[in-house]
Amino acid sequence: MKILILNGPNLNLLGVREKSIYGSQSFEDYFKQLKAEFEAIELEYYQSNHEGALIDKIHEVGFSYDGIVFNAGAYTHTSVALADAISAVNTPVIEVHLSNVHKREAFRHKSFISPVCKGVIAGFGMDSYRLGIQHFIQTK
Repeated sequence: MKILILNGPNLNLLGVREKSIYGSQSFEDYFKQLKAEFEAIELEYYQSNHEGALIDKIHEVGFSYDGIVFNAGAYTHTSVALADAISAVNTPVIEVHLSNVHKREAFRHKSFISPVCKGVIAGFGMDSYRLGIQHFIQTK
């Protein structure tokens, strides 16, 4: 089983930025924990601050991987292009957010990618990624 964790803009700053919202752990450290917990599956991680690079990655893995766990960051609320990329591939995508976006600013309540994702996990901090991975394992 192959699963991609895909992170969008500013998520390279996890552990440093707005710790009261996003926590103090870097994603790289958390990813090491995930790889140890799910050693029976092939986990890949990719992060970009650039919309086109995220689209390219979705296209690259979207016909051969078993799942994508995707935190699109702010692009969640702005990108029709990412929604189109998800729609264009066969690999199912789960949208994740560390914070509960519905408890935050009103502009964060609208997701362009939710309608084309298999599901949404929000508000569980870093654990949101683990929950997405577990879903793919359980439904394989």
